[in-house]
Amino acid sequence: MTDEPLIEHDVPIVPKTSHPVVWTGLYTGALLVVVMLGALVAANRFPSLESYAFERNAAFGALFVLIMLLPVVRFLNRPRQMFAAAMIGWVLFAGGYNLAGLYFRDLFDVLRTPFQALFEGTVVYGVFAGASWVVEMLLHARRHPIAGERKGSRHVTPHIR
Repeated sequence: MTDEPLIEHDVPIVPKTSHPVVWTGLYTGALLVVVMLGALVAANRFPSLESYAFERNAAFGALFVLIMLLPVVRFLNRPRQMFAAAMIGWVLFAGGYNLAGLYFRDLFDVLRTPFQALFEGTVVYGVFAGASWVVEMLLHARRHPIAGERKGSRHVTPHIR
C-alpha cells in the first residue's frame, strides 16, 4: 500500500463567473453609496463649502444621476436584466442610506426615509425598464409584419359569374 491519494482524473477546476447583472448591480450600488457619503460629508463637515452649496449639490446630483444610469445603459435592450441589476444596486444604496442615517441624525427628517428612497428608485427603474420594453416591441413591430400574408383555403370554391 502507498500513502499517496488516488487521483481519478486530472480535470482542471474552472471557477464559474458570476452573471453580469449581479456585478453591474453591485458596482452601481457601491458607487451610489460612495457618492452619497461624499455628498453628506461635504455638506456636513466642510463649512468652507457652504458658500458653494448650490454648485456642490448640483455636482453631486449630476454624478449620482450618471451612476444611476449605469444599469440602464448597460442593459438598454434587455429590460428584465436592467431592472434586476438596477434593483440590486438600489437596495445596496437604500441600505447604505439607512446606515448613514444612524450617523447623520436628522437625515431622514430633512430628506426622506429609506423606504421612500427605495420606493422612488423602484419606480424610476421600473419606468426605464417599461419604456425599454415598449421601445423594443415597437421596433420589433416595425421590422416584422404583424399579420402574415393570407393564404387561400384548399377547400374554397371560386365564385363564377
